[in-house]
Amino acid sequence: MKLAKQLDHLGTETAFAVSAAAAAWGAKGNKIYPFHLGDINLPTPANIVEAMQKAIGDGYTGYCPGAGIPELRDALARDIGTKRGLQYSAENVSVQPGGKPVIGKFLATVMNPGDEVLYPNPGYPIYESQIEYQGGIAIPYGYIETETGFNLDLEAIKNSIAPTTKAIIYNNFQNPNSAESSDKEMEELAELCIKHDLWVLSDEAYFEIQYSGKPRSIVSLPGMKERTVILYTCSKRFAMTGWRLGAAVGPKNAIDIISKFNTNIESCTTHFIQRGMIEALEGSTAGPDEILAELRKRRDAAVDGLNAIEGISVTAPNSTFYLFPNVSSVMQRKSISDVNILMEQALTETSVSFCTRKHFGRTVENEMGDYLRFAYSGIDVGDINEGMKKLKLFFES
Repeated sequence: MKLAKQLDHLGTETAFAVSAAAAAWGAKGNKIYPFHLGDINLPTPANIVEAMQKAIGDGYTGYCPGAGIPELRDALARDIGTKRGLQYSAENVSVQPGGKPVIGKFLATVMNPGDEVLYPNPGYPIYESQIEYQGGIAIPYGYIETETGFNLDLEAIKNSIAPTTKAIIYNNFQNPNSAESSDKEMEELAELCIKHDLWVLSDEAYFEIQYSGKPRSIVSLPGMKERTVILYTCSKRFAMTGWRLGAAVGPKNAIDIISKFNTNIESCTTHFIQRGMIEALEGSTAGPDEILAELRKRRDAAVDGLNAIEGISVTAPNSTFYLFPNVSSVMQRKSISDVNILMEQALTETSVSFCTRKHFGRTVENEMGDYLRFAYSGIDVGDINEGMKKLKLFFES
């Protein structure tokens, strides 16, 4: 029996393949130093767990509204709006089983087959996958590396906008390179979106993972609220990756359709988990601050470890929990032409597991440099230091 032709365009999150390889190596008795997956090995704050368990005991185990329970939609509207200097109400919020579903539902809401959608590359691979699976044309835009990190290639974005461009996906506080837009960069991007009447998916999964200053959202700029859907997730801020809870936040006409997709696809998001999330947003807890403080320690250890390796230089990013070093000189020293071969050799010789640029969208023509992505959210400081020492010996050999 033949399957659907459209499946040829369905990609995947290839970081999970790296995770499988690491698990297989670990099953042979090797200690793994896991820098490959953006999971968090810190506990969800206790008050959230207790609220969820109480909700189960209180019988909140059945169906609930497809858009989410009203109490959570209200709480999310207040929290997200306040942090962005805007007013949202429950009608602007559609609760989701994680942040990832927002990508596909947003595209299904605003994109027709044949429409072009701009997306960051390197970037989260599901953008590319969902655009193409749903019949759109995925147009990548990249970044320019500077001494302080990565900037949007605004010139490439300008040159890529065509009459058939319908939307742009923008991931400030970016995975995999931790890029954080300056006010000027964000304002220039907003001007382009308004000029060309583009929809915007603002992926703000790492909005609260910021080590200094206050994060800013493109939705707060004039003319952007009515064209922007925010991808919100509880996974990073509250160490709730496995709970699968997030939200789409934006204009009512788009959110109503996204909620209709909820009813068609999963009926609703788990009721008792939503009750736990109300406690996360409105309860009294130092949990998120403690999570961020621990991530800062891990960031500093990982930055120090990489900078101790000959030929590698990284700056400490102000957001996310990723490092994206250029390892071109390491590749030349070891006479390796494919960065994925470097990854495979590192696993078997050091048990250090990480992803490469190739796990974050298809490489584009004339792309310069070879990059690795290290996630430090799922590995303790002691193991970071130990793993980096092993990696230094291997990379410098």
